[in-house]
Amino acid sequence: VQLQASGGGLVQAGGSLRLSCVASGDTISNYAMGWFRQAPGKEREFVAAASPSGSYTTYGISMKGRFTIARDNAKNTVYLQMNSLNAEDTAVYYCAADLVGQPMVARRVLGEYDYWGRGTQVTVSS
Repeated sequence: VQLQASGGGLVQAGGSLRLSCVASGDTISNYAMGWFRQAPGKEREFVAAASPSGSYTTYGISMKGRFTIARDNAKNTVYLQMNSLNAEDTAVYYCAADLVGQPMVARRVLGEYDYWGRGTQVTVSS
């Protein structure tokens, strides 16, 4: 499966952005999907993940309550709604997929994902 993330940009602190990740080459209905981010000089960190069915989601600690992951399997697309953004959210955001075949499995660990898209830059100005 190939992944293409989009929707990044420049936003003021307190603002919102919605990222999209469109998959091609396979249907994502059997994939756990995740979002990660990497700021300059830092390791890539977990942001959010959703099980193949979308019924189970999990978030990084600093994202919980501000970010929402959602998926539309019919459109082969995963979204990340980001609200109340602050300067610490500035990073390149990547979407990832892992073929799990189980509807309630979500992945939080970077190494568990087999497929990655190119990132999209999010810059939050303070």
